[in-house]
Amino acid sequence: MDYSTKISTQVASVPRSGIRDFFELVQGREDVISLGVGEPDFTTPWHIREAAIYSLEKGQTSYTSNLGLVKLRKLISGYVSDFFKVDYSADTDVLVSVGVSEAIDLALRALINPGDEVIFHEPCYVSYSPSIVMAHGVAVPVATTKQDGFVLKAGALEKVITPKSRVLMLNFPTNPTGAIAPREDLEEIAALCIKHDLIVLTDEIYSELIYDEEPHTSIASLPGMKERCILLHGFSKAFAMTGFRLGYACGPAPLVDAMMKIHQYSMLCAPMTSQVAAIEALQNGAKAVAEMKESYHQRRDYMVRRLQEMGIDCHLPGGAFYVFPDIRKFGMTSKDFAMRLLEATNVAAVPGDAFGDSGEGFLRCCYATSMEQIVEAMNRMEKFVISL
Repeated sequence: MDYSTKISTQVASVPRSGIRDFFELVQGREDVISLGVGEPDFTTPWHIREAAIYSLEKGQTSYTSNLGLVKLRKLISGYVSDFFKVDYSADTDVLVSVGVSEAIDLALRALINPGDEVIFHEPCYVSYSPSIVMAHGVAVPVATTKQDGFVLKAGALEKVITPKSRVLMLNFPTNPTGAIAPREDLEEIAALCIKHDLIVLTDEIYSELIYDEEPHTSIASLPGMKERCILLHGFSKAFAMTGFRLGYACGPAPLVDAMMKIHQYSMLCAPMTSQVAAIEALQNGAKAVAEMKESYHQRRDYMVRRLQEMGIDCHLPGGAFYVFPDIRKFGMTSKDFAMRLLEATNVAAVPGDAFGDSGEGFLRCCYATSMEQIVEAMNRMEKFVISL
């Protein structure tokens, strides 16, 4: 049987994740130091795990409301108000999802019709373009540059807006570059969104992890933007809860209700155990988040300094836990550089083109691993660079 004729053309047109493909090559190798998968190396804080354990011991294993536990939605509403400076009703404006990934899928399917254009900035998280395509939309990337700190500029955005443009996707701080968006840039982008009647999906999963003086600004907090924004956030990164698979979306009630209709027929609800753990995280997790953030800050500074000392140009990322060094001077593709680095040193990093065409010539190195591992990885990389 020719199974290729049985698979949806939308799915068949989507490439496999460049991150996962590369790290399948790593499996089975000994003494590999991975600077690849974007996952905190910290174990979920004990008090959060304990809350999950107690919920199971208490038999809290049933379905919840499609929107999520009321107590959790109230805590999310309060947290978002305090941190992002946007007020949402816990009753109608908050949806608890199975990770931010599900929230992105729900939002895209709720908002776009076949042929609608969805704009996003590159380099970007690997799932954005495939998620748009699988929702029968048209993915429209806008390249960002190292010279601009990998920040989306309003001028570049305006050039790709057409009558078919329906949604703009933002991710600041950004995976893979660590870029943060200054308020003045967001204000110019917001003006364009209002002018062209765009809905904005703003993925702010790394927003707690900003290391320098400039505060995080959510585009949803700007005048006229709350009504046209869906704010996406979750617990994976700042709270080191990746395996709990818990995120949330906040937005205007009609948009959240449309997302909920898809959610109730696909996922029904997020796992109760994860929701109970998230309640504990929001109530008592601030100290652990601050401690992890300080550790990431130290690792970022060390990794950037070492890369620059070995002659690799690397901008200082403002947030998240990635650096995105420029390896174009070595005259090879990102994939070739990453493969040669892996073969020569057993250090694994992700080729930049996994995050879009504008990532070619760069490498994503994640510093969500121990300082001991980072030191050894930088020592190995330095020897490799000298050999080149």
